[in-house]
Amino acid sequence: MIRGHQMSRFDEEIDRFGTHSVKWDMMEAIYGVPASDGLSMWVADMDFRPPECVQKAVQGMADHGIYGYFGDDRAYLESICWWMQTRHGWKVDPKWIFSTHGLVNGTGMCVDAFTNPGDGVVLFTPVYHAFARVIKAAGREVVECPLAVRDGRYEMDFDAYDALMTGNERLLILCSPHNPGGRVWTRAELKGVAAFAKRHDLILVSDEIHHDLVMPGHKHIPMPLIDGDVSERLVMMTATTKTFNIAGSHIGNVIIPDDDLRARFAARMAGLGISPNSFGLIMATAAYSPDGAAWVDDLVQYLDGNRRLFDEAVNAIPGLKSMPMEATYLAWVDFEGTGMTREEFTHRVEKDAHIAANHGPTFGCGGESYLRFNFATPRARVADAAERLQRAFGDLQ
Repeated sequence: MIRGHQMSRFDEEIDRFGTHSVKWDMMEAIYGVPASDGLSMWVADMDFRPPECVQKAVQGMADHGIYGYFGDDRAYLESICWWMQTRHGWKVDPKWIFSTHGLVNGTGMCVDAFTNPGDGVVLFTPVYHAFARVIKAAGREVVECPLAVRDGRYEMDFDAYDALMTGNERLLILCSPHNPGGRVWTRAELKGVAAFAKRHDLILVSDEIHHDLVMPGHKHIPMPLIDGDVSERLVMMTATTKTFNIAGSHIGNVIIPDDDLRARFAARMAGLGISPNSFGLIMATAAYSPDGAAWVDDLVQYLDGNRRLFDEAVNAIPGLKSMPMEATYLAWVDFEGTGMTREEFTHRVEKDAHIAANHGPTFGCGGESYLRFNFATPRARVADAAERLQRAFGDLQ
């Protein structure tokens, strides 16, 4: 367990019940985990307040008291460009940036703008469940390319993926860093993705929403910075929402360097009448700042401590294995070694430990023996969750 921990701004336990929090107020209805003593470790938002710069920006809006149409987005666009340059070494032209109603909406917009009903959309699975949901709802075909588990972590097998392609595929959605496996893809792996997309003439959508939440010792590489020009087929998706815990603001960046792809996307945005809300724009502008950057640096250190505590406890339980995590705040725990059915180990987590965690099969092929745990919560709760799991599986020890 982690020793010598000093109090942090992230240690405050904030009661989120009764605040229309899907994570906490819907936990019992969705998972059957009692609100009275349950721990909510499913949907990917954090139990931390955003940095003070964001709180002050929202307070300034409230103090002004008029919530009219937003105009002059130069500061907002400049803040995105500043963040991508200073934090990720990627120079962005403001004219490349579209603001969507979050990145699930951004995903839906990409599917709508760049594919037709019946087209195939490629996913490396298991992967963030909203991708498949949006693709299916749009009448497109989900084409699953299963990730290989090698040395306990996910890797890509492009020879196998080449064999799965039929020529009906039009779009590839990459999750980088990977959710739920926590991989930070290497430069060689990203080059492999770009080459795969080129071989099969796929537009490449790179969802990099977790790119700021990278554990010490690892470095995220934005897709535009890999060797070889992928810009002619590349659509980038980034956001403040995961980084700063402002998911309810529903604001996301779809960044498209290529002129032709950008024109196609702009036409669909215009045709659907999509524009962002002023709260999201103001919050994002405040977040992408030096104060926001300092807060993120502190956050990542705290999350790394939570990761180590949770993984140490889980991996001490015979039959359980938490995949080594390089990014995100989402632990991907494999229960296959217990020999239990999915129903049995899930029952122990939900009914015995009273923990709500995402069910692995919702992430696609390869997730059957897994649960996903969100540990972006005060450390005392992570320690509580670890102890509950150890008790729930105590007969294995």
